[in-house]
Amino acid sequence: MANSMTAANPLGNYLKDRRAKLDPAAFGFPLQRRRTPGLRREEVAQRANVSATWYTWLEQGRGGAPSADVLDRIAHAMMLTNAEREHLFLLGLGRPPAARYHAPEGISPRLQRVLDTLAYSPAFIRTATWDVVAWNRAAAAVLTDYSTLPDGQRNVLRLIFRDSHVRAAQTNWQSVARYVVASFRADVARAGATGNVQSLVDELCATSPEFAAMWRDNDVQGQHGDGTKTLHHPIAGPLSLEFSAFAVDGRPDLNLVIYNPATPADADKIRALLK
Repeated sequence: MANSMTAANPLGNYLKDRRAKLDPAAFGFPLQRRRTPGLRREEVAQRANVSATWYTWLEQGRGGAPSADVLDRIAHAMMLTNAEREHLFLLGLGRPPAARYHAPEGISPRLQRVLDTLAYSPAFIRTATWDVVAWNRAAAAVLTDYSTLPDGQRNVLRLIFRDSHVRAAQTNWQSVARYVVASFRADVARAGATGNVQSLVDELCATSPEFAAMWRDNDVQGQHGDGTKTLHHPIAGPLSLEFSAFAVDGRPDLNLVIYNPATPADADKIRALLK
């Protein structure tokens, strides 16, 4: 019987479980005369600014589906993590919450060590707005020495459209640029960061007629997980690379991009650059 009730009301059971794990003292509620652990229903309702009766019905599986706004307030009231908040929305509405973009706060030393382990494979980490926030020695030697650029200039779109060296390295700049713009548009929309990049878009539209024309086309590139790329390096000459992009677990705001040498000859060229 208990298993049947759990299956019939997964949202209510999840809320009760989360509520029972909360420390009343951490929320400023008194600890006296509590028969069960965690917050009371009326305390969660108070923090979420909903009626205690309605919240009780929600836990009991009564009263219909909640709105996204109410679920968001309950998630905030319970101080749910991003993963817990997403699970709450999946149970309550059958979909994840709308994306809310938060500017990244940098990467961990452990993640930097992952990059550094890829000795002869250029690799970097970019944000949802395509700012490069970490890279390895191979990336600096083959792609761009990001350490020479101010923080605000380490953006893939700025480099593609404003840096003559990056442009000259592309075997088919027009195709690469169009692909980057379409992928960028999809990424910022998925991350809920459209408003955050408006100043960058305005800047590039004003300074690059080519970017302005591509942006007006409204093309979207949905998947860009892997592919091949050929660069003309000023020292090493032609370089063939296979690239893969990976989401960083626990950091939905970051993507790890790795370029592997396509042939042993390409690997030898990269090794020579790093000597």
